[in-house]
Amino acid sequence: MIETLDHLIIAVQNLDEAEENYKKIFGIPPVWKGTHKELGTANVIFNFKNTYFELLSVNGDGLGADLVNNQLKENGEGMLGLVLGTEDINSTAAILKDKGFPISEVSNGEGKNSQNDEIRKWKNIFLPSELTRGIFSFIIQHTEGSLPTASNYDKSSVNKLDHVVLNTNDADGFINIYRDIFNIRLALDRVIEHWKTRMLFFRLNKTTIEVIEQKNDDANPDNLWGLAWEVESIKEAHERLTNDGIEITEVKKGIKENTLVATIKSHTNNVPTLLIEHLS
Repeated sequence: MIETLDHLIIAVQNLDEAEENYKKIFGIPPVWKGTHKELGTANVIFNFKNTYFELLSVNGDGLGADLVNNQLKENGEGMLGLVLGTEDINSTAAILKDKGFPISEVSNGEGKNSQNDEIRKWKNIFLPSELTRGIFSFIIQHTEGSLPTASNYDKSSVNKLDHVVLNTNDADGFINIYRDIFNIRLALDRVIEHWKTRMLFFRLNKTTIEVIEQKNDDANPDNLWGLAWEVESIKEAHERLTNDGIEITEVKKGIKENTLVATIKSHTNNVPTLLIEHLS
């Protein structure tokens, strides 16, 4: 049913400033700068090997503008949404309805690139709270147009999403939705003794949804937390970022064997951000 982690949405106050921040962090330019006229939003998109990253800001009136404004008011800038991709949205909608979920009808979406007037179109299913569990999330199928892709990436630039980190107070409930309903592969479910914490690792389109269980009484079981991005050379990435005035920790060995990591401490628009290099 769900084939991809299609993209991530970050709510920002000032789109131009956020674009400049992430051009420095990623080491690549955006591939799309556009608007959703009917939603009252504007966006800047960075595209990677396995997903894309969308900066979203208010640009008028509409449901999208309301969503961003509420995020900025309640939580400030930061991670807003997790969008799941399917190749057959009508079949996905039928399956979810058959399982008894009160999902929306399939709706059409459209974005226009302000740089060249190119149009992209897609279809969406917006999900009920039983499935989103506190995270703004929907299912998308792209139907017309596509984002430009890089032919190659510099060794110091980000090339793909390694993993996205979510917190939950109900790991079993999370599995019931993401594995049993969405049919996303649960690659690992274990307790990390070092932290005495249960962690789940779901795999799709060469990235990981990493879920950390933290027992609490929050009404919303799940929330988005942070992102880890892969680079070919973390040493060169560290040098590039430092030269661009980005605050970044020293490179160290990662918890996962044969990895090196560094944490970006500035210019992230309130998104906890890790860089990772896989040594083998």
